[in-house]
Amino acid sequence: MRILVVTQYFWPENFRINDLVSELVKRGHQVTVLTGKPNYPDGKFFPNFLANPEEFKELNGVKIIRVPILARGVGNLKLALNYLAFALSASFLGPWLLKGQAFDAIFAYEPSPITVGIPAAVMRYFKKAPLIFWVLDLWPETIQALDIVRSKFILWMLKKLVQQIYQRCDLILAQSKSFIPKIAQYTSAYSQIEYFPSWSDITLNDQVIKPASEIPIKSGCFNIMFAGNIGEAQDFPTIVEAAYILKSHLNIRWIIIGSGRQSKKLKEEVQMQGLEHCFLFLGQFSVERMPSFFVHADVLLVSLKKAPIFAMTIPGKLQSYLASGIPILAMLDGEGADIIRNADAGIICSAGDSRELAKSVLRLSRTSIRDRQLMGKRGKALSLREFDRDKLISKLERWFKLTQCRLIKKN
Repeated sequence: MRILVVTQYFWPENFRINDLVSELVKRGHQVTVLTGKPNYPDGKFFPNFLANPEEFKELNGVKIIRVPILARGVGNLKLALNYLAFALSASFLGPWLLKGQAFDAIFAYEPSPITVGIPAAVMRYFKKAPLIFWVLDLWPETIQALDIVRSKFILWMLKKLVQQIYQRCDLILAQSKSFIPKIAQYTSAYSQIEYFPSWSDITLNDQVIKPASEIPIKSGCFNIMFAGNIGEAQDFPTIVEAAYILKSHLNIRWIIIGSGRQSKKLKEEVQMQGLEHCFLFLGQFSVERMPSFFVHADVLLVSLKKAPIFAMTIPGKLQSYLASGIPILAMLDGEGADIIRNADAGIICSAGDSRELAKSVLRLSRTSIRDRQLMGKRGKALSLREFDRDKLISKLERWFKLTQCRLIKKN
């Protein structure tokens, strides 16, 4: 099939869509990506891209069409302008840059923002191809929970935008089962929505993995590792509070891998609380390098703020954590927590509860290595059953063909 992928984020930015499109090409599909210039998560255009943009026009057989955008920068205003810039640029330039090219399906990738649906809907109109929209973040509920937007009028406008986008989709894919009723509020056709979770974007095998040299070996140390975006949704203030409660336990080390809009603020808070001896900040690394860091982890930490919308969300890193075979420490509510709890793959505490998180850390640190290994094995088994990459992508292929057939019959 000839597939057009519309996504604000793409390689060399680290997102699961990179893996998906590469696999689709391996399976014989022709894939074109309409995207922007890479600037996530630090808000600045990648120096390597600026130095030689020609090197970023193709990835593993995927043709990449980039439109100009404004960098994310710092602050909510610049972030909003970044979202708007891609939506407008891709909507106006996309049809011209892809003039004369036919597609059998259009796939929109929406980890956030919902505005990626605007150019996706525009391309659906011009290309007369079915639109499949993968919802990984619910709008406007998420930005309301993060207190980014308070204006009732703006929230009402965003709800109208969401409705207009969803009603132009031929199929909507929800990253969690809890998302489905929420999405259904904006579209009359409930049958247009399907559950489609993420998979592990980290390749793990049975080969011996060399530990990352960036992490110093510390005898008797209990390593809690967080890997991913450092943003408001991850609720790092509560994590720092838990670390403060445990500051006298010198064997406990918090290893933070990744970057994001809250990175600087997090480091300042750690310093202000006198917790430098507890934390190790390593910055951003490629997905390919993550197994070498995971080798150091005794447990993997996943967290989300306490809010109804986040209780419906399955954090994107959860599938990679499960696949690693390492026990999980989760500060979550709702569906994400239920997945770990039902698999008995780790310990869960309530979102936003620093004291309970601290108690959970101590409990895991005092759990035998054998019992922690069993937790990890149970998580890995669940990953193979429920979040198998090949099975999920095969299911997506079937949906592509089904929506194409439906559109042909309709016309």
